[in-house]
Amino acid sequence: MSNAFLDVIKARRSIYAIGKNITLSEDQIATLVKEAVKHSPSSFNSQSSRVVVLFGQQHEKLWNIVKETLRKIVPAESFAATENKLASFAAGFGTVLFFEDTKVIDVLQKQFVAYADNFPIWSEHSTGIAQFAVWSTLAQERIGASLQHYNPLIDDEVRSTWQLPGSWKLRAQMPFGSIEQPAGEKTFISDEERFRILK
Repeated sequence: MSNAFLDVIKARRSIYAIGKNITLSEDQIATLVKEAVKHSPSSFNSQSSRVVVLFGQQHEKLWNIVKETLRKIVPAESFAATENKLASFAAGFGTVLFFEDTKVIDVLQKQFVAYADNFPIWSEHSTGIAQFAVWSTLAQERIGASLQHYNPLIDDEVRSTWQLPGSWKLRAQMPFGSIEQPAGEKTFISDEERFRILK
Protein backbone atom coordinates (compact mmCIF):
# COMPACT_ATOMS: atom_id res chain seq x y z
CA MET A 1 0.00 0.00 0.00
CA SER A 2 1.40 3.38 -1.04
CA ASN A 3 0.76 6.56 0.95
CA ALA A 4 2.45 9.84 0.02
CA PHE A 5 1.97 11.36 3.47
CA LEU A 6 3.65 8.40 5.17
CA ASP A 7 6.54 8.77 2.73
CA VAL A 8 6.98 12.37 3.93
CA ILE A 9 6.87 11.29 7.56
CA LYS A 10 9.50 8.63 6.93
CA ALA A 11 11.77 11.20 5.23
CA ARG A 12 11.72 13.45 8.30
CA ARG A 13 14.82 12.76 10.37
CA SER A 14 17.00 14.59 12.88
CA ILE A 15 19.75 16.10 10.71
CA TYR A 16 22.63 17.62 12.66
CA ALA A 17 25.13 18.25 9.87
CA ILE A 18 23.48 21.19 8.13
CA GLY A 19 24.76 23.94 5.85
CA LYS A 20 23.72 26.99 3.87
CA ASN A 21 23.42 25.32 0.44
CA ILE A 22 19.70 25.93 0.05
CA THR A 23 18.05 26.57 -3.32
CA LEU A 24 14.82 28.00 -1.88
CA SER A 25 14.73 31.68 -0.99
CA GLU A 26 14.19 32.96 2.54
CA ASP A 27 10.72 34.13 1.52
CA GLN A 28 9.83 30.71 0.13
CA ILE A 29 10.94 28.99 3.32
CA ALA A 30 9.05 31.51 5.46
CA THR A 31 5.91 30.82 3.42
CA LEU A 32 6.28 27.06 3.89
CA VAL A 33 6.66 27.50 7.65
CA LYS A 34 3.67 29.84 7.87
CA GLU A 35 1.43 27.51 5.88
CA ALA A 36 2.49 24.46 7.89
CA VAL A 37 1.71 26.17 11.21
CA LYS A 38 -1.47 27.82 9.95
CA HIS A 39 -2.96 24.48 8.95
CA SER A 40 -1.85 22.57 12.05
CA PRO A 41 -4.77 21.64 14.33
CA SER A 42 -5.14 23.03 17.86
CA SER A 43 -7.66 22.42 20.63
CA PHE A 44 -10.79 24.54 20.29
CA ASN A 45 -9.10 25.97 17.18
CA SER A 46 -7.14 28.10 19.65
CA GLN A 47 -4.31 28.78 17.16
CA SER A 48 -2.04 29.36 20.15
CA SER A 49 1.21 28.60 18.30
CA ARG A 50 3.51 31.51 17.51
CA VAL A 51 6.60 31.29 15.32
CA VAL A 52 9.68 33.39 14.65
CA VAL A 53 11.86 32.45 11.66
CA LEU A 54 15.45 33.66 11.86
CA PHE A 55 17.77 33.98 8.85
CA GLY A 56 21.30 35.30 8.35
CA GLN A 57 22.70 37.37 11.20
CA GLN A 58 19.53 36.92 13.25
CA HIS A 59 19.93 33.14 13.06
CA GLU A 60 23.59 33.39 14.10
CA LYS A 61 22.67 35.78 16.91
CA LEU A 62 20.37 33.16 18.43
CA TRP A 63 23.09 30.52 18.61
CA ASN A 64 25.50 33.07 20.08
CA ILE A 65 22.91 33.77 22.79
CA VAL A 66 22.69 30.05 23.52
CA LYS A 67 26.48 29.73 23.55
CA GLU A 68 27.05 32.62 25.95
CA THR A 69 24.21 31.45 28.19
CA LEU A 70 25.64 27.94 28.44
CA ARG A 71 29.18 29.25 28.91
CA LYS A 72 28.03 30.51 32.34
CA ILE A 73 26.82 27.10 33.51
CA VAL A 74 28.78 24.42 31.62
CA PRO A 75 32.13 23.48 33.23
CA ALA A 76 35.04 24.99 31.28
CA GLU A 77 36.61 21.58 30.64
CA SER A 78 33.38 20.40 28.97
CA PHE A 79 32.57 23.55 27.04
CA ALA A 80 34.46 22.72 23.82
CA ALA A 81 32.01 19.91 23.01
CA THR A 82 29.06 22.21 23.75
CA GLU A 83 30.54 24.96 21.58
CA ASN A 84 31.06 22.54 18.67
CA LYS A 85 27.48 21.33 18.89
CA LEU A 86 26.13 24.88 18.86
CA ALA A 87 28.42 25.78 15.94
CA SER A 88 26.81 22.95 13.95
CA PHE A 89 23.41 24.58 14.44
CA ALA A 90 24.74 28.04 13.56
CA ALA A 91 26.19 26.56 10.35
CA GLY A 92 22.65 26.11 9.06
CA PHE A 93 20.54 28.38 6.91
CA GLY A 94 18.10 29.47 9.62
CA THR A 95 16.19 28.62 12.75
CA VAL A 96 12.50 28.35 13.54
CA LEU A 97 11.53 29.36 17.08
CA PHE A 98 8.28 27.85 18.35
CA PHE A 99 6.25 29.59 21.04
CA GLU A 100 2.87 29.16 22.67
CA ASP A 101 0.86 32.28 23.52
CA THR A 102 -0.15 31.87 27.17
CA LYS A 103 -2.64 34.72 26.82
CA VAL A 104 -4.74 32.57 24.48
CA ILE A 105 -4.60 29.69 26.96
CA ASP A 106 -5.61 31.97 29.87
CA VAL A 107 -8.67 33.18 27.97
CA LEU A 108 -9.76 29.63 27.17
CA GLN A 109 -9.32 28.58 30.80
CA LYS A 110 -11.69 31.36 31.86
CA GLN A 111 -14.20 30.63 29.11
CA PHE A 112 -14.29 26.86 29.66
CA VAL A 113 -13.67 26.39 33.37
CA ALA A 114 -14.47 22.67 33.34
CA TYR A 115 -11.48 22.11 31.02
CA ALA A 116 -9.17 24.69 32.60
CA ASP A 117 -6.55 22.18 33.75
CA ASN A 118 -6.36 20.64 30.30
CA PHE A 119 -5.62 23.73 28.22
CA PRO A 120 -1.89 23.90 29.10
CA ILE A 121 -1.63 20.20 28.16
CA TRP A 122 -3.51 20.75 24.91
CA SER A 123 -1.24 23.72 24.19
CA GLU A 124 1.73 21.35 24.32
CA HIS A 125 -0.09 19.08 21.87
CA SER A 126 -0.62 22.06 19.55
CA THR A 127 3.02 23.11 19.52
CA GLY A 128 4.13 19.51 19.02
CA ILE A 129 1.88 19.18 15.99
CA ALA A 130 3.09 22.51 14.59
CA GLN A 131 6.72 21.46 15.07
CA PHE A 132 6.10 18.14 13.36
CA ALA A 133 4.27 19.85 10.48
CA VAL A 134 7.12 22.31 9.87
CA TRP A 135 9.77 19.61 10.23
CA SER A 136 8.00 17.34 7.72
CA THR A 137 7.39 20.23 5.32
CA LEU A 138 11.09 21.11 5.34
CA ALA A 139 12.01 17.44 4.88
CA GLN A 140 9.84 17.25 1.79
CA GLU A 141 11.93 20.09 0.33
CA ARG A 142 15.11 18.13 1.22
CA ILE A 143 15.96 20.59 3.98
CA GLY A 144 17.44 19.02 7.10
CA ALA A 145 16.44 20.05 10.61
CA SER A 146 16.56 18.98 14.24
CA LEU A 147 14.57 19.99 17.30
CA GLN A 148 16.40 21.64 20.22
CA HIS A 149 15.26 22.74 23.67
CA TYR A 150 17.45 25.38 25.27
CA ASN A 151 14.40 26.95 26.84
CA PRO A 152 13.87 28.14 29.52
CA LEU A 153 17.55 29.11 29.89
CA ILE A 154 17.43 31.50 26.93
CA ASP A 155 13.81 32.65 27.19
CA ASP A 156 14.32 36.12 28.65
CA GLU A 157 17.14 37.10 26.31
CA VAL A 158 15.29 35.78 23.24
CA ARG A 159 12.20 37.73 24.23
CA SER A 160 14.14 40.96 24.80
CA THR A 161 16.42 40.60 21.75
CA TRP A 162 13.52 40.32 19.32
CA GLN A 163 11.04 42.38 21.37
CA LEU A 164 8.50 39.59 21.65
CA PRO A 165 5.35 39.73 23.80
CA GLY A 166 5.71 38.56 27.39
CA SER A 167 2.92 36.04 26.87
CA TRP A 168 4.95 34.12 24.24
CA LYS A 169 6.43 31.04 25.92
CA LEU A 170 9.38 29.50 24.05
CA ARG A 171 8.89 25.77 23.49
CA ALA A 172 11.54 24.68 20.95
CA GLN A 173 14.20 25.74 18.48
CA MET A 174 14.58 24.14 15.04
CA PRO A 175 17.86 24.87 13.21
CA PHE A 176 17.60 23.93 9.54
CA GLY A 177 19.74 23.91 6.42
CA SER A 178 21.10 21.84 3.59
CA ILE A 179 21.74 18.20 4.43
CA GLU A 180 25.52 17.93 4.60
CA GLN A 181 25.45 14.44 6.08
CA PRO A 182 22.41 12.16 6.16
CA ALA A 183 21.00 10.69 9.34
CA GLY A 184 22.07 7.21 10.34
CA GLU A 185 19.83 4.19 10.18
CA LYS A 186 16.79 4.47 12.42
CA THR A 187 15.96 1.55 14.68
CA PHE A 188 12.54 0.66 16.01
CA ILE A 189 11.29 -1.35 18.96
CA SER A 190 9.06 -4.26 18.04
CA ASP A 191 5.48 -3.62 16.97
CA GLU A 192 4.35 -6.06 19.66
CA GLU A 193 5.67 -3.71 22.35
CA ARG A 194 3.95 -0.61 20.97
CA PHE A 195 0.67 -1.60 19.41
CA ARG A 196 -2.54 -3.46 20.18
CA ILE A 197 -4.85 -4.04 17.22
CA LEU A 198 -8.25 -5.23 18.38
CA LYS A 199 -10.96 -6.55 16.03
